[in-house]
Amino acid sequence: MRTIVVLNPKGGCGKSTIATNIAAYFSIKGKRVTLADCDPQGSSDDWLSARPDKYSAINGIAVEHDRLKIPRNTEILIIDTPAAMEDKRLKKYLRKAQSLVMPIIASPIDIRAAERFLNELFSFRGSINNKIKIATIANRVREDTLIAAKLENYLNNIRLPNGKKLPFMTMLRASQNYIRASEQGLSIFELPPSKTYYDREQWAPLLRWLNSKRSIPK
Repeated sequence: MRTIVVLNPKGGCGKSTIATNIAAYFSIKGKRVTLADCDPQGSSDDWLSARPDKYSAINGIAVEHDRLKIPRNTEILIIDTPAAMEDKRLKKYLRKAQSLVMPIIASPIDIRAAERFLNELFSFRGSINNKIKIATIANRVREDTLIAAKLENYLNNIRLPNGKKLPFMTMLRASQNYIRASEQGLSIFELPPSKTYYDREQWAPLLRWLNSKRSIPK
């Protein structure tokens, strides 16, 4: 079973949007997908509840005391994590992860929070790059702004503890398409291609990474 964790302890960075779109993408590809909503806000669960039956099926699972009841036939598990986790809970999610996707918002507060969190993450020796592959994305970006350029520069220059560059995958724009899709329980990949072409193009680098051996630990 492949496990993809969407994680950033900073609230409001769009973790549920990323998790639901990844889940829908793999479901469309014919994979048996389970989406675990570990966030008390329940945004991913709400998305699943709104999802029409005629679209590809995605299992939603209940999370009790951080215990996941995963269906046995699951091929892809997507975990939407909560904000403000203490070290003990964070390590629980890291133990489950193979690939970790970290969305970051283009704001000074979010960039500073991301820097602190990545330092904490890298302090868990032996986890990152050996047992977990991590990639960052800039999310809800207002293009052609100074803060967006600052975030892109920051993410392009982060190094892993072994000195290698931390993969920075893509910048996803702040688009009404995500709001329209979420209201209907759909993903960006299930809205008309003519209206979502640019958004799909922005997703392409992340999807290539998730589909490659580079995102899976040896």
